[in-house]
Amino acid sequence: MGDTRHSRGICVYCGKEFTRGGMSRHLHGCDERTAVVESAQGRHGRRVPLLHLQARDAWTGRYWMNLEVDGTATLAQLDAWLRVTWLECCGHLSRFSVGGWGGREIPMAERVGKVIRPGTEITHIYDFGAETVTVVRGIDVREGSRTTPRPIALMARNTPLALPCQRCEAPATRVCPECVHRGLRGTLCAVHARHRHDGYDETVELVNSPRAGICGYAGPAEPPY
Repeated sequence: MGDTRHSRGICVYCGKEFTRGGMSRHLHGCDERTAVVESAQGRHGRRVPLLHLQARDAWTGRYWMNLEVDGTATLAQLDAWLRVTWLECCGHLSRFSVGGWGGREIPMAERVGKVIRPGTEITHIYDFGAETVTVVRGIDVREGSRTTPRPIALMARNTPLALPCQRCEAPATRVCPECVHRGLRGTLCAVHARHRHDGYDETVELVNSPRAGICGYAGPAEPPY
Protein backbone atom coordinates (compact mmCIF):
# COMPACT_ATOMS: atom_id res chain seq x y z
CA MET A 1 0.00 0.00 0.00
CA GLY A 2 2.75 2.47 -0.80
CA ASP A 3 6.30 3.28 0.24
CA THR A 4 7.28 4.75 3.61
CA ARG A 5 10.00 6.78 1.90
CA HIS A 6 7.34 8.81 0.11
CA SER A 7 5.31 9.64 3.21
CA ARG A 8 5.64 13.40 3.50
CA GLY A 9 3.97 16.05 5.60
CA ILE A 10 3.31 19.78 5.89
CA CYS A 11 4.67 22.10 8.58
CA VAL A 12 1.76 23.93 10.22
CA TYR A 13 3.85 27.07 10.67
CA CYS A 14 5.45 27.65 7.26
CA GLY A 15 3.58 25.26 4.95
CA LYS A 16 6.74 23.57 3.67
CA GLU A 17 6.79 19.85 2.94
CA PHE A 18 9.26 17.34 4.41
CA THR A 19 9.68 13.64 5.04
CA ARG A 20 8.92 12.31 8.52
CA GLY A 21 12.58 12.45 9.58
CA GLY A 22 13.18 15.77 7.85
CA MET A 23 10.19 17.35 9.55
CA SER A 24 11.59 16.79 13.04
CA ARG A 25 14.82 18.49 12.02
CA HIS A 26 12.98 21.31 10.25
CA LEU A 27 10.77 22.17 13.22
CA HIS A 28 13.84 22.69 15.38
CA GLY A 29 14.89 25.65 13.24
CA CYS A 30 11.68 26.78 11.50
CA ASP A 31 11.67 30.60 11.54
CA GLU A 32 7.89 30.80 11.52
CA ARG A 33 7.62 28.42 14.46
CA THR A 34 10.27 30.42 16.32
CA ALA A 35 8.18 33.56 15.84
CA VAL A 36 5.09 31.83 17.24
CA VAL A 37 7.07 30.60 20.26
CA GLU A 38 8.51 34.07 20.92
CA SER A 39 5.06 35.64 20.64
CA ALA A 40 3.72 33.18 23.23
CA GLN A 41 6.59 34.07 25.56
CA GLY A 42 5.72 37.74 25.16
CA ARG A 43 2.23 37.08 26.51
CA HIS A 44 3.77 35.98 29.82
CA GLY A 45 1.94 32.67 29.95
CA ARG A 46 2.73 30.09 32.60
CA ARG A 47 6.08 28.44 31.90
CA VAL A 48 5.93 24.67 31.60
CA PRO A 49 8.03 21.91 30.03
CA LEU A 50 6.89 21.51 26.42
CA LEU A 51 7.74 18.27 24.67
CA HIS A 52 8.13 17.82 20.94
CA LEU A 53 6.63 14.37 20.28
CA GLN A 54 6.32 12.35 17.11
CA ALA A 55 3.43 9.89 16.87
CA ARG A 56 3.55 7.32 14.07
CA ASP A 57 1.64 4.19 13.19
CA ALA A 58 3.64 1.17 14.31
CA TRP A 59 3.10 -0.98 11.23
CA THR A 60 4.31 1.20 8.35
CA GLY A 61 5.28 4.62 9.72
CA ARG A 62 3.46 6.25 6.80
CA TYR A 63 0.97 7.98 9.11
CA TRP A 64 2.57 10.41 11.53
CA MET A 65 2.16 13.65 13.44
CA ASN A 66 4.49 16.03 15.24
CA LEU A 67 3.00 17.48 18.40
CA GLU A 68 4.05 19.95 21.08
CA VAL A 69 2.64 18.72 24.37
CA ASP A 70 2.50 20.43 27.75
CA GLY A 71 4.54 18.14 30.00
CA THR A 72 2.06 18.67 32.83
CA ALA A 73 -0.76 17.18 30.70
CA THR A 74 -1.78 13.59 31.43
CA LEU A 75 -1.52 10.57 29.20
CA ALA A 76 -5.34 10.55 29.25
CA GLN A 77 -5.25 13.88 27.42
CA LEU A 78 -2.78 12.51 24.88
CA ASP A 79 -5.01 9.43 24.47
CA ALA A 80 -7.97 11.72 23.78
CA TRP A 81 -5.97 13.59 21.12
CA LEU A 82 -4.98 10.37 19.34
CA ARG A 83 -8.58 9.21 19.43
CA VAL A 84 -10.08 12.32 17.85
CA THR A 85 -7.37 12.72 15.20
CA TRP A 86 -7.10 9.16 13.86
CA LEU A 87 -8.58 6.40 16.04
CA GLU A 88 -12.03 6.77 17.60
CA CYS A 89 -14.77 4.61 16.12
CA CYS A 90 -16.70 2.70 18.79
CA GLY A 91 -15.33 3.75 22.18
CA HIS A 92 -12.83 0.89 22.42
CA LEU A 93 -10.41 0.53 25.32
CA SER A 94 -6.86 1.80 24.95
CA ARG A 95 -3.60 1.75 26.88
CA PHE A 96 -0.09 3.16 26.96
CA SER A 97 2.82 0.87 27.68
CA VAL A 98 6.57 0.54 27.57
CA GLY A 99 7.37 -2.31 25.21
CA GLY A 100 4.08 -2.82 23.37
CA TRP A 101 1.54 -5.59 24.03
CA GLY A 102 3.62 -7.45 26.58
CA GLY A 103 5.15 -4.38 28.13
CA ARG A 104 4.48 -2.54 31.35
CA GLU A 105 1.22 -0.58 31.25
CA ILE A 106 1.48 3.11 32.14
CA PRO A 107 -1.47 4.64 34.04
CA MET A 108 -3.44 7.24 32.10
CA ALA A 109 -3.12 9.63 35.06
CA GLU A 110 0.67 9.90 34.62
CA ARG A 111 2.05 13.22 33.42
CA VAL A 112 3.46 13.23 29.90
CA GLY A 113 6.67 14.94 31.01
CA LYS A 114 7.30 12.28 33.63
CA VAL A 115 6.91 9.41 31.17
CA ILE A 116 8.41 10.71 27.92
CA ARG A 117 11.77 12.37 27.41
CA PRO A 118 13.81 13.03 24.27
CA GLY A 119 14.88 9.69 22.83
CA THR A 120 12.34 7.55 24.70
CA GLU A 121 9.38 5.74 23.14
CA ILE A 122 6.08 4.47 24.48
CA THR A 123 3.38 2.45 22.73
CA HIS A 124 -0.32 3.32 22.48
CA ILE A 125 -2.83 0.59 21.58
CA TYR A 126 -6.42 1.35 20.67
CA ASP A 127 -8.95 -1.53 20.42
CA PHE A 128 -7.66 -4.84 21.71
CA GLY A 129 -9.60 -6.83 19.10
CA ALA A 130 -8.69 -5.05 15.86
CA GLU A 131 -5.90 -2.98 17.30
CA THR A 132 -4.29 0.17 15.93
CA VAL A 133 -0.84 0.67 17.42
CA THR A 134 0.88 4.05 17.65
CA VAL A 135 4.48 4.65 18.71
CA VAL A 136 5.06 7.96 20.52
CA ARG A 137 8.65 9.18 20.61
CA GLY A 138 10.18 12.10 22.44
CA ILE A 139 12.14 14.37 20.09
CA ASP A 140 12.97 17.51 22.07
CA VAL A 141 11.88 19.56 25.07
CA ARG A 142 11.82 23.27 25.85
CA GLU A 143 10.73 25.37 28.81
CA GLY A 144 8.26 28.10 28.03
CA SER A 145 4.67 29.13 27.43
CA ARG A 146 2.14 27.20 25.37
CA THR A 147 1.53 28.51 21.88
CA THR A 148 -2.17 27.52 22.05
CA PRO A 149 -4.81 27.52 24.81
CA ARG A 150 -4.90 23.71 24.67
CA PRO A 151 -2.19 21.43 26.10
CA ILE A 152 -1.48 19.76 22.72
CA ALA A 153 -0.58 21.65 19.54
CA LEU A 154 -0.30 20.05 16.11
CA MET A 155 2.96 21.09 14.42
CA ALA A 156 2.93 18.82 11.37
CA ARG A 157 1.11 15.83 9.91
CA ASN A 158 1.58 13.54 6.96
CA THR A 159 -0.30 14.47 3.82
CA PRO A 160 -2.97 11.99 2.65
CA LEU A 161 -1.34 8.98 1.01
CA ALA A 162 -1.81 8.37 -2.70
CA LEU A 163 -2.95 4.75 -2.51
CA PRO A 164 -3.88 2.63 -5.55
CA CYS A 165 -7.11 0.71 -6.14
CA GLN A 166 -6.65 -2.98 -5.36
CA ARG A 167 -8.31 -3.91 -8.65
CA CYS A 168 -6.97 -1.48 -11.25
CA GLU A 169 -4.22 0.62 -9.55
CA ALA A 170 -6.11 3.89 -10.21
CA PRO A 171 -6.11 6.41 -7.32
CA ALA A 172 -8.27 5.07 -4.48
CA THR A 173 -10.99 7.13 -2.82
CA ARG A 174 -12.80 4.46 -0.77
CA VAL A 175 -11.84 1.49 1.38
CA CYS A 176 -13.71 -1.76 1.98
CA PRO A 177 -13.65 -2.83 5.66
CA GLU A 178 -14.48 -6.43 4.75
CA CYS A 179 -11.53 -6.63 2.35
CA VAL A 180 -9.24 -5.20 5.03
CA HIS A 181 -10.61 -7.75 7.52
CA ARG A 182 -9.73 -10.51 5.04
CA GLY A 183 -6.15 -9.28 4.76
CA LEU A 184 -6.53 -7.52 1.42
CA ARG A 185 -5.48 -3.98 0.61
CA GLY A 186 -9.11 -2.84 0.57
CA THR A 187 -8.52 0.46 -1.25
CA LEU A 188 -10.84 1.13 -4.21
CA CYS A 189 -11.29 3.74 -6.92
CA ALA A 190 -14.66 5.29 -7.74
CA VAL A 191 -15.27 2.75 -10.52
CA HIS A 192 -14.68 -0.30 -8.34
CA ALA A 193 -16.00 1.06 -5.03
CA ARG A 194 -19.15 -1.07 -5.18
CA HIS A 195 -18.55 -4.78 -4.80
CA ARG A 196 -20.16 -7.40 -2.63
CA HIS A 197 -19.14 -9.80 0.11
CA ASP A 198 -21.98 -12.24 0.81
CA GLY A 199 -24.54 -9.44 0.63
CA TYR A 200 -22.29 -6.82 2.22
CA ASP A 201 -21.33 -3.99 -0.14
CA GLU A 202 -20.61 -0.94 2.01
CA THR A 203 -17.36 0.96 1.62
CA VAL A 204 -16.18 4.01 3.57
CA GLU A 205 -14.22 7.10 2.64
CA LEU A 206 -10.46 6.63 2.53
CA VAL A 207 -9.22 9.03 5.21
CA ASN A 208 -5.78 10.08 6.43
CA SER A 209 -5.56 7.61 9.29
CA PRO A 210 -3.93 4.24 10.06
CA ARG A 211 -7.40 3.07 11.12
CA ALA A 212 -9.00 3.62 7.71
CA GLY A 213 -11.18 0.62 6.90
CA ILE A 214 -10.99 -0.91 10.40
CA CYS A 215 -14.09 -1.40 12.56
CA GLY A 216 -16.18 1.21 10.80
CA TYR A 217 -13.78 4.09 11.37
CA ALA A 218 -15.24 7.08 9.50
CA GLY A 219 -12.68 9.82 9.97
CA PRO A 220 -11.41 12.37 12.48
CA ALA A 221 -13.30 14.90 14.53
CA GLU A 222 -13.45 18.42 13.16
CA PRO A 223 -10.60 20.62 14.46
CA PRO A 224 -9.86 22.36 16.73
CA TYR A 225 -9.66 19.40 19.05
